[in-house]
Amino acid sequence: MTPEQILAKVPQQAPFRFLDKIVELTEDNIVGEYTFKKDEFFYEGHFPGDPVTPGVILTEAMAQTGVVALGLYLLSLSVDEAELASWTTFFTECEMEFSKPVFPGETVKITGEKVFFRRMKLKSKVCLYLANGDLAAAGTVAGVGVKRG
Repeated sequence: MTPEQILAKVPQQAPFRFLDKIVELTEDNIVGEYTFKKDEFFYEGHFPGDPVTPGVILTEAMAQTGVVALGLYLLSLSVDEAELASWTTFFTECEMEFSKPVFPGETVKITGEKVFFRRMKLKSKVCLYLANGDLAAAGTVAGVGVKRG
C-alpha cells in the first residue's frame, strides 16, 4: 500500500490525529509530518498566554506515526485490505525524553524505526524534530494489533 493509503487507514481522526503526511515508508522505518495548528484544542489551557505542546500530545503523535501507521503498513504486507480493516492498534508502552518545546504553528518531522514486529506487537524507536532540525523528543513506543469483533 502507498503512504497515502496507509494514512487513510489510520483510525485516529481530527481533532486527535497528529499525522498530516507520510513522506517515507518502508518495512523498517517511517517518516511523517504534522503541523500543530495554533487553534489546537489543548493549547487553551496548557500554559495560557504562552502555550506549548503537551508532552503527552507529542508522544501521541510519535505513537500514531511509529506504531499505528507503521504497524498498518507492516500488517498490509501479509493480509489483504479487507482483512486489514478488521484490525486496530492499542498503545502498550513508551519511554520518552523531551529536550525542546514545540510551540503552536510549528511543523515537526517524526521518524520511527522498527525495533521488532512479532506476534502482532510492534516496538519502534521514535524521534520528533523541529523544522530547524533540532531534536525535540525521542524514545520508544509500542503497541499491539487487536482483531475487532
